Amino acid sequence: MNFDFSDRVGRVEPSATLAISNLASELEAQGEDVVDLSVGAPDFPTPDNITQAAKDALDAGHTSYTSSNGIPELKEAIAAKLRGNGVDAEADEVIVTPGGKQALFETFQTLVDDGDEVVLLDPAWVSYEAMVKLAGGTLSRVDLAQHDFRLEPALDELADTVSDETKLLVVNSPSNPTGGVFSDAALEGVRDLAVEHDIAVISDEIYERIVYDGFEHTSLGSLDGMEDRTITINGFSKAFSMTGWRLGYLHAPSDLIAQAGKLHSHSVSCAVNFVQHAGVEALSERTDDDVEEMRQAFEDRRDMLVDLLAEHDVDVAVPKGAFYMMLPVDDDDQAWCEGAIQDAKVATVPGSAFNAPGYARISYAASEERLREAVERLAEHDYI
Repeated sequence: MNFDFSDRVGRVEPSATLAISNLASELEAQGEDVVDLSVGAPDFPTPDNITQAAKDALDAGHTSYTSSNGIPELKEAIAAKLRGNGVDAEADEVIVTPGGKQALFETFQTLVDDGDEVVLLDPAWVSYEAMVKLAGGTLSRVDLAQHDFRLEPALDELADTVSDETKLLVVNSPSNPTGGVFSDAALEGVRDLAVEHDIAVISDEIYERIVYDGFEHTSLGSLDGMEDRTITINGFSKAFSMTGWRLGYLHAPSDLIAQAGKLHSHSVSCAVNFVQHAGVEALSERTDDDVEEMRQAFEDRRDMLVDLLAEHDVDVAVPKGAFYMMLPVDDDDQAWCEGAIQDAKVATVPGSAFNAPGYARISYAASEERLREAVERLAEHDYI
């Protein structure tokens, strides 16, 4: 039969990040050696104590459904972790989800109606736009590229963009795709505008533990005036190298949790039982040394990559967090990325996927050897 597809699904395109990753996989299946810098997946194994906690949970029979919003031990561990960030959090204000992406999806579906305005700070992660469109919302955008991906110099533009009609603002620090970390002054500026216009704010903090140069992460929900209007999104994929485990969470005021919980129960039911037990272990102090080892490795790779690019007269905005870098390329960044993977066998993501044309996003969640190889190949084929 000829299916009559919904308008909803027609509003969005497939993920550009995964499209490039799929192309890299196809080339590798054909025997090509591809340096894949397209996907934000840490190349470290999950810490042993986390893996062992999952095995122990399996052995203990934790394979059934859990309460929809998550097991009590994990919700309390998450709330305690948030309180350590200065966020006034209780366990019953947490929903544990199969990945941070599901937490975001549930939040957009809970808050956004047809025609509601959502403001993004560009460059923005590819799925924000898709999620807003799926919810029927409209997008307004503030371009940070002209400010080296910093928010503080763009606060006046943000003030001109938001209004009393704005429903939701999305803040992602540290940022995917730029690696930018917003200053406390920038976050305070967001707070002032959110309070003035009575705007809810999503604070996506999935990369909070991957920061450099002595920076310390600030949770937006810890600022005065943001307690009752911030939805904090986080997860275990990046800091703990648990991308395939699919474990995330959202924290929000209890009235939002009650509504989002309905979506959660009717869609995914609950996060995987034994994975939740592994999440409790991940949030323990026993994992801190492993997290710091990974963070330091990412910082070393960042420094090396900046130096290697400088040798080819390529200047980049030096990221302060996450493990991404925006590489300036030709205006047609899509063609540049397609050429780079076909000719140099280096996979990157077009900046236009993040509403940042003229750039390619590089993920340096790869070994130093492979990063060197990538730069050499790009230079050899005149892509830098």
